[in-house]
Amino acid sequence: MPHRDQEIIMLRRELELLMGERQTLLQVVGATAALIASLDSKRLPVGSVESADLVATTINALPEETLQDALNAVRAEIEDEEAVD
Repeated sequence: MPHRDQEIIMLRRELELLMGERQTLLQVVGATAALIASLDSKRLPVGSVESADLVATTINALPEETLQDALNAVRAEIEDEEAVD
């Protein structure tokens, strides 16, 4: 197999790994955004409020499209779980 074909195969595998990691990260961000949105900051300990604020600020810094992808990734996961139940 020519060297170029091997490079293409390696790049394809790396891209597939990165896309899988992106999907997992989108699910984490989506779930975290849903959790933060549901919290009542008045009932949390001060340390928790500071952590929640840090997470919320970081999530809000994401591009709108990425945040929407994250929320969609969580909805799809929730819908899949509901279909199984």
